[in-house]
Amino acid sequence: MDKKPLIIIGAGGQAKVLLDILLAQNAAILGLTDADTASPGVGRHVLGVPVLGGDSRVLEHSPEDIRLVNALGSVRRTGKRREIFRHFRALGYSFASVFHPAAVISRLTELGEGVQLMAGAVVQAGAVLGDNVLVNTRACVDHDCRIGAHAHLAPGATLSGGVTLGEGVHVGTGAVIIQGIMIGDGATIGAGAVVVRDVPPRVTVAGNPARVRN
Repeated sequence: MDKKPLIIIGAGGQAKVLLDILLAQNAAILGLTDADTASPGVGRHVLGVPVLGGDSRVLEHSPEDIRLVNALGSVRRTGKRREIFRHFRALGYSFASVFHPAAVISRLTELGEGVQLMAGAVVQAGAVLGDNVLVNTRACVDHDCRIGAHAHLAPGATLSGGVTLGEGVHVGTGAVIIQGIMIGDGATIGAGAVVVRDVPPRVTVAGNPARVRN
């Protein structure tokens, strides 16, 4: 990570996890933004870091002077994480990647911009992760997986070798996807699901074995 100061977009639970990592790495953090509160949270702090106001506070800084960290998860806001990334990238801002020191990352991976790998995450050789991908606590991406931009692997999710996730896929907590499966853009894999066949775009699957629920 370069030494440019950071602004964190979001001030909820994911922001707290990211702050914990970044503060331990002595990152320079200007503050957080919060678009979800009526007065957007001005005056409060998260782990001692000030909430600056709404997302528009980012625009007070030149894209050359700062980097952003996307702290939106996908609970109750599917697509919002992608929307924020695209919005600020279009304005010329860049997103920092964040890697917990306990994440295991093969040197033979390709990682896009703004990727986040939380504690205990594993990314094996030959895996390719697109921009703005979040691999949450103890989630596993095995060899030769292809993860589309803006995908989120919730805690404990497991992708066996050669799995392909389309753009914006959400893989729920503890879900398992067996080797070679393809998941279409925008699909949601329910918590604890066991996926043994390909999943079409923009559907929700759940259960063991996973079946379409919508």
